[in-house]
Amino acid sequence: MGPLGETWVEALGPDGGGDPMFLGTHYPRLDDKFRLTLPARFREQLATGLVMTRGQERCIYVFPMDEFERIHESLRQAPMTSKQARDYLRIMLSGASDEKPDKQGRVTLNTSLRAYAGLDKEVAVIGAGSRVEVWDLNSWETYLADREQEFADTAEEVVPGLF
Repeated sequence: MGPLGETWVEALGPDGGGDPMFLGTHYPRLDDKFRLTLPARFREQLATGLVMTRGQERCIYVFPMDEFERIHESLRQAPMTSKQARDYLRIMLSGASDEKPDKQGRVTLNTSLRAYAGLDKEVAVIGAGSRVEVWDLNSWETYLADREQEFADTAEEVVPGLF
């Protein structure tokens, strides 16, 4: 694991390798053209291409291209007879936008994604493991305030075998 404050680490697998993991919270501002400057520590993992799409809780999910391809393949395995699976697939993919950051690490947030997440200028960009999330700053602060006590009070095992 990297030094304290490092935004990504290698999640070690059995062979000592692994996939990058996005960590931390950053507070960039959108510029006048609604471009988001990706945090410097996220840029290398996203430089070759990324997919932005609607996330749950009204944020934007940002996936490295290879991670999104893995997710898409999993979604394709869902039964077409499941209305919930069809709905999820439609919402997630119809809002998706593939992008390649410019040399300054900027990506433009399209109108529909900005409207979905209620983004204006002030945003929070959080590392969420295999993805990055982009939140309206006020929405993120409200979400965090509402959930921090629940997190601290968790008395049961949420993820089996984790603790």
